[in-house]
Amino acid sequence: MKFKCLQALVLVLFLGAIAPFSCAQAQTQDAASRAKREQALKLFDQGKRLEALPLLEALWQKDPDDEQVAVALAASLVSHAATLTDQQAAGKERLRARMLLDKSGSTSVLAQNLQQLLHAMPEGGTIRFSENPAVEQAMVAGEAAFSQGDFDGAIAGYSKALELEPKNYTATLFIGNSFHRKNDYAKAREWYEKAIALDPNNETAYRYYAHMLVREGDMAKARTMLIHAAVAEPYNRLVWRDLSAWASLHNAKVNLAYAATPPYPRKDESTIDKGSLDFLQTSVFPAPKPAPKSLSDAWKAYRAVREEWKKGSKFKEHFPQEGFYRRSLVEENEALSAASEVMERLRRNIDTAELVSENQSVLLLLHLYEAGLLEPYILFRLGGDHEIDKDYPAYRADHRDKLKAYMDQFVVPPAPTKAESAGGQAKPGTGTPKTKSAQVSK
Repeated sequence: MKFKCLQALVLVLFLGAIAPFSCAQAQTQDAASRAKREQALKLFDQGKRLEALPLLEALWQKDPDDEQVAVALAASLVSHAATLTDQQAAGKERLRARMLLDKSGSTSVLAQNLQQLLHAMPEGGTIRFSENPAVEQAMVAGEAAFSQGDFDGAIAGYSKALELEPKNYTATLFIGNSFHRKNDYAKAREWYEKAIALDPNNETAYRYYAHMLVREGDMAKARTMLIHAAVAEPYNRLVWRDLSAWASLHNAKVNLAYAATPPYPRKDESTIDKGSLDFLQTSVFPAPKPAPKSLSDAWKAYRAVREEWKKGSKFKEHFPQEGFYRRSLVEENEALSAASEVMERLRRNIDTAELVSENQSVLLLLHLYEAGLLEPYILFRLGGDHEIDKDYPAYRADHRDKLKAYMDQFVVPPAPTKAESAGGQAKPGTGTPKTKSAQVSK
């Protein structure tokens, strides 16, 4: 992940990332220690990171193996770093926060998101918002104010930066987040939408907007914003953690199932005479060839297409500017389409229909094929390998609607009704850190 810039990584809990301490932990502590721990985590959960910091530090010194305290301390150190004018000292605090998280072993949403951001920051932990010294100064002032709960001061700092750089995404986003923290949702909405307009391919404003919508109880619109976030940056794990967090608020799950994929060829298939690859023609089952009798025929069709791309001239024809073969969207789509065509014939044949109807991954592949959404599936679920994902920006530019349709129809569960939301209202706010061009909410 390309590092974007921490807005102090001050946190808003979107999922309740720090859970209450466990009974096992409580039993090993005396009453005074339990009370201090409860007080520290309560302050942290309320967003009072700087107040919680000395208490968390003392607790951690006493018990470095307390996972929840270590995570809360790390997040609070990041918040405190934003208040320091000495950027070298601030960098050291962020590096210590990273070390605490790494040693904690925590797999909470908060810990994972914070780790991702801290591991992406520049060496030394020093963060810069702009090459323009005046903009940098204004942003740092805004960050310091935000970290101390002075949201009006934060807005003033970010606004000054925006006057100097009118298209500064980060300043625009952070103004929205400051209004959000002031509970001025109308203004926050306005600024989040301005940030989205500045860069629709940056996931962060969509996600921050979703966090606010969850607090307002609008789970349906929050769902829409998170789908937009995934379309903007599908290979950013922060997006998928927040999507899973949103789903868990109403006891649902994001559907990350894979469609059917071809098994490795058997030994007799892998030893085919490479000098005579008649079965690797595009028309694998020309009429009136009889219907295939097993799924292996579908995967022969799949592999035939892949082999043609690897050995033939198709790749060079489609990508003349690229010097070396790579797996591409157009190749994978052609191969899976060939397999799907065979599977459709299997499904229509009384002797082989059961092969398809009882295989959920095959049915998923066919449903994607029939919906015309194989390409979004390939990009979302088979991309991220530095090969297929190279085709994503161009596809997104021309087919954003299809990417959204895939997420809407196949991946993200429906939003609960207002009655369901009222019956099990989620805890507002959740926990992901925030970055400069902004990866997570403060």
